Amino acid sequence: MADKPPEQRQRRGKKDQAKEKSSEVRFSHAVPSKVEEIIGRTGTRGDAIQVRVRVLDGRDKDKIMRRNVRGPVQKDDILMLRETEIEARPMNRSGRGRS
Repeated sequence: MADKPPEQRQRRGKKDQAKEKSSEVRFSHAVPSKVEEIIGRTGTRGDAIQVRVRVLDGRDKDKIMRRNVRGPVQKDDILMLRETEIEARPMNRSGRGRS
């Protein structure tokens, strides 16, 4: 290393710096909320569950709102919401098997 010029010793290119930055793990800000009630299944195939949640922290603390959730969920679960401004539309009570 001593025989190389100083500019070639520890020189890193922009590609190396980009690789270094992309290997970082970045999380988006999320707000915890607790599932208060399970309203029912929604979606074209019933693949989502509509729940009522209470926001536990952040700007909208203690706000109760409806959200659609995919995957298994039960009462008293904690969901991490990326945003708390948008609320799911209420489920209509008509549909297959209902009059």
